[in-house]
Amino acid sequence: MTQALTLARPYARAAFALSREGGRTAAWSQALAFASRVAADPQAQALLGHPLLNPADAVGLLAPDGADEAFTRFLGLLADNRRLVLLPEITGQFEELRAEAERVVKAKVTAASELPSSELDAIKAALKKRFGREVEIETAVDASLIGGAVIDAGDVVIDGSLKGKLERLQSTLSQ
Repeated sequence: MTQALTLARPYARAAFALSREGGRTAAWSQALAFASRVAADPQAQALLGHPLLNPADAVGLLAPDGADEAFTRFLGLLADNRRLVLLPEITGQFEELRAEAERVVKAKVTAASELPSSELDAIKAALKKRFGREVEIETAVDASLIGGAVIDAGDVVIDGSLKGKLERLQSTLSQ
């Protein structure tokens, strides 16, 4: 595990706890996503890393319009501790905590071409049955798969791509 993820974990847990106290988990999710995108921008990174940057100015740059007071205080804490660069990791861990609390599995389906909605619905139903949870699907296209799809749902990866089958066959034949 990288040091950034280790440093981000307590902040993500604190953010999640604060968001749940106020019943504003979805709003915090959106605000963190915004702040994370800004913090990941190369120009913003240079500015946020500057030793003369006032924490209040950093919060003003990162907080979306309408962010609640608890969120801006959270950003202020990150700024005071010089941890704003951790926002992408904090956001990722926050989303994992949120998905776990909401009993949602996030799956990424990568296919050789765009899948019809009926196939995505069938994949979603199968994953829901397998995990016993709601499933959110993100899709991607990778023509190098040749055919089929790869499903990545956290710790479970199902490679049903033609490319994967060919690689397994080649491996079997070379042994």
